[in-house]
Amino acid sequence: MNVFLLQVQTAVDTLTKAVTPPVAPKEMHVIDLLFSGGWIMIPLLLLSVATVYVFVERWMAIKKATQVDDNFMNIIRDNIVSGNVTAARNFARNTVNPVGRMIDKGLQRVGKPIEYIESNMENVAQLELYKLERNVSILSVISKIAPIFGFVGTLVGLMQLFFNINATGEYELSTIAGGIYTKLITSITGLVIGLIAYLFHNILHTQVEKAANKMEAAAADFLDVLQEPTR
Repeated sequence: MNVFLLQVQTAVDTLTKAVTPPVAPKEMHVIDLLFSGGWIMIPLLLLSVATVYVFVERWMAIKKATQVDDNFMNIIRDNIVSGNVTAARNFARNTVNPVGRMIDKGLQRVGKPIEYIESNMENVAQLELYKLERNVSILSVISKIAPIFGFVGTLVGLMQLFFNINATGEYELSTIAGGIYTKLITSITGLVIGLIAYLFHNILHTQVEKAANKMEAAAADFLDVLQEPTR
């Protein structure tokens, strides 16, 4: 009798497994997770938009400013050697970039002592570099505050979760785990935004350094040309 009942129970269990469909595992959708992050996702979204905007705007401005014709200094040299300083000034003035404006300032001071010309050109170069670096520091600030916003969002979410557990007395593992992983999305988002802002800041800083090197090279060539007749 016991053997018969065991066989019947086994058959019922097998039939139940065959009829009952398997429970599909829950899927994590990025959009749903972002919305579950709460109100802190709004400032994080604004920081991400600011990061992209500043990077694109500064990248285009710096790339445009560093586009210098390879023959620029050769033309300036030829005009100075031939004594046509006016043509050299017109050419430098029509070259709309930091190198052109710096050389134009030097041409305006032709006839003055070399130290005076060099000092004036350095002032223009510093001003041009300041213009190129404008708003780049915003990316450095975002790289630091975005992770902080993320951590604040996670801590606030965890505080709300444990407050609800204390108030309702429900402390099921699934509820706690679900609440924790949804609140961690703010920390992850903040870290990702901070990392991207940090990378963008370094990229732009490298481009500004390249622009500074081009200006230094052009200034050295220009001062060298001015001293050629006295050699």
